[in-house]
Amino acid sequence: MAADTVMAVLDCPDVARVLVVTSDELTGHELASLGVSVASDEPDGGLNAALEHGARIAAQNWPGTGTAALSADLPALREPELSRALRAASALPPDRAAFVADEQGVGTTLYAAPPGAAFRPMFGGASRRRHAASGASELLLEGIPGLRRDVDTPADLRAAVALGVGTRTMAVAEDLLGVA
Repeated sequence: MAADTVMAVLDCPDVARVLVVTSDELTGHELASLGVSVASDEPDGGLNAALEHGARIAAQNWPGTGTAALSADLPALREPELSRALRAASALPPDRAAFVADEQGVGTTLYAAPPGAAFRPMFGGASRRRHAASGASELLLEGIPGLRRDVDTPADLRAAVALGVGTRTMAVAEDLLGVA
């Protein structure tokens, strides 16, 4: 799923570069082979600490650019969906972060902060509520089902397959769903 997500991100003309933070060497190697930069999860303090670590690396290497964090489990993501969300986020006031809620309206699939704004991701659990409470703007866009469809359960995977997943996810979806 992560490889299919990364491929959609790489196809997006509104994305200048992709940095993946992971402690999994196999995943890191696979994603690096697609053309992304990979950083080790040095803080090893969970998802949000890893995202903040990646944002610090990005700020050091590419100052003056915005930063976005995206769930890796979005196998039905399409480049136009990501492009719409990133453009909507960039149209907000220059100090305002933005986020996209998952299909269930509980979690978050995308968090974006413009250049110079604080990058404070709060993924996990009821992250939609936490991101909204932090002052980030929820992007209420129609027509972005792949960006909203993260995969946490077999039912989520079935829904993603119905939307149309990438080739790597499709190659294992039948086996995964057969077991589930």
